Amino acid sequence: MRRRLIRMALAALLIVPSAISLSSCGTGKDDRNKMLVSVRDQRMLLVRDGQPVKSYPISTSKFGLSSRSGSNHTPLGKLEVARKIGDGYPKGMVFKSRRPTGEVLKPNAPGRDPIVGRILWLSGKQSHNRNTYGRCIYIHGTPEEWRLGTPASYGCIRMSMKDVVDLYNRVGEGAEVQVFRKSLMETSAGREYARLHSQTNFVSLR
Repeated sequence: MRRRLIRMALAALLIVPSAISLSSCGTGKDDRNKMLVSVRDQRMLLVRDGQPVKSYPISTSKFGLSSRSGSNHTPLGKLEVARKIGDGYPKGMVFKSRRPTGEVLKPNAPGRDPIVGRILWLSGKQSHNRNTYGRCIYIHGTPEEWRLGTPASYGCIRMSMKDVVDLYNRVGEGAEVQVFRKSLMETSAGREYARLHSQTNFVSLR
């Protein structure tokens, strides 16, 4: 009996770190945070309890917008964070097939364009974008930070290494993501954020 308990304890030690590093913190659905993603501005606005919190430069797809399978397009509409991956790893950690490789890159590392930092795996909440999770559309970090502010991805929503870690730490699974063509200035949260930061538009924040 004692040997069996020891084996069970050892097995638990081997399993727990992996589970912690590849899943989100907490188990409750995040219904307080919302991410507004403007394709026109190439900006994301984080809104918490209806109030604008922070704005980030991002990149959507360089190929266009749709939910068509195999298109490398960024989906439009209402999405949510289905799964969080990468908790605790360095901000420059390279991920392949959602697994850390052990390689850590610096921002704008020459000739490299992998997924880095953190992954927020998205799922679609509308009939036209239900395949978002199956298409492996993420919010994730990129080493090509010089491309942020312009459409440059292969369908995902890219952020800087620092910003994706910051966002990851602020939101939980279930948090809403809205991707739209219009400017953030056409939303009440966007106008409020611009007023608070004395901005006339979000393009000037690049």
